[in-house]
Amino acid sequence: MKILRWTVGKADISFCTREPYGRVYLNPTHFPVEFNLKRVLKSLLLSTSDPISIKDIQKVVQRHHDERRASLPDAESGSVANDSLAGQEAAPVQEVIQDIIDQVPTLVTATQIREAMEQLDAELRESNDVCRVLQGPEGFRLVVSPAYAGWVRLLRGEVRPQRLSSAALETLAIIAYRQPVTRAEMESIRGVSIESALLRLQEIELVAVTGRADLPGRPLQYGTTDKFLDFSGLRSLGELPASDVLSPAQISEWITRATAPVAVEEADLGLVSEEGEAPPSTES
Repeated sequence: MKILRWTVGKADISFCTREPYGRVYLNPTHFPVEFNLKRVLKSLLLSTSDPISIKDIQKVVQRHHDERRASLPDAESGSVANDSLAGQEAAPVQEVIQDIIDQVPTLVTATQIREAMEQLDAELRESNDVCRVLQGPEGFRLVVSPAYAGWVRLLRGEVRPQRLSSAALETLAIIAYRQPVTRAEMESIRGVSIESALLRLQEIELVAVTGRADLPGRPLQYGTTDKFLDFSGLRSLGELPASDVLSPAQISEWITRATAPVAVEEADLGLVSEEGEAPPSTES
């Protein structure tokens, strides 16, 4: 009796060359029998603190298949004395290995990844886990639940984060919905100076200069950053809640009314006109 042995990844595979042919021995503890996308995604998220994009995950799946195919037993490797016999006897083993490889889909679509991430996050929330799956503009990350963020802050020796003032929040909302927006436009909407609020937003990197407006003096324009999306839990600006109050059309109308001079007649102020006629009385 002759035993043919191959190693596929971490799995030891043995094949008996005597009757009954086709008996294959696998080590199930080293080779996953069932592909579970959610578990794979969770392991990837745990392995790094950097965001993982959908393309990164798809590349990992492709590398998995490349490595498995490269480790298939080769009848010409010289591991068996009789090459023709080795090729004949290796065929059943190759079929078994190929079946195992086929359990992992060749292509995992973006929709499948998103749905699996959503299911994983839902399971973590239902089980009151300390972790959450957060999707930002650069990809997915495994983060600590806000309920336990204070303990992590104490471990790192970080100061308690300061809350944004109402002025800063109002300024941030204007920039988020109106961007790119100049300082003059923001002050026209709020009716007060926004210098301190704008500087605060820039210090914490929620707002940054995005360019210059095509206006006299070429004033600076401001917009939100990727950190703002992480801060607000959004994947893109398109997920901002709809707001009629801050719609671009209404904001433009407010700016026009605030910057355009309004002609006021003496009669509007209750004064006597130049002809000496007093405005008509509204009393009955």
